Amino acid sequence: MRAGELRHRITIQEAISAQDKAGQPIEAWQDVVTVWAKIEDLNGREYLAAKQVPANEVTTRITIRWRDGIKPTMRIITEQRIFDIQSIIDPDGRKQQLELMCKEVI
Repeated sequence: MRAGELRHRITIQEAISAQDKAGQPIEAWQDVVTVWAKIEDLNGREYLAAKQVPANEVTTRITIRWRDGIKPTMRIITEQRIFDIQSIIDPDGRKQQLELMCKEVI
């Protein structure tokens, strides 16, 4: 993967338990890491190629450099969009990059 392909700045977040002002438990999101990424909206044919998850659950492929600790329970935010991670793929098995198959949250 060439560095020039990573044009988007993304933040990966994880859910944490917190309390609101009344002391009630709520789910909040905490930043884990901010990295450069390649974001590709998938067309219908690419949906079917992403066999790790059902086609209607994947709308976007986000590629980042390899990182340990990324989980499908995390989410990704950009300046204008939010994505839930559906599946994590090491495309060549060499721990050089990760493809995060995501569903956009609307």
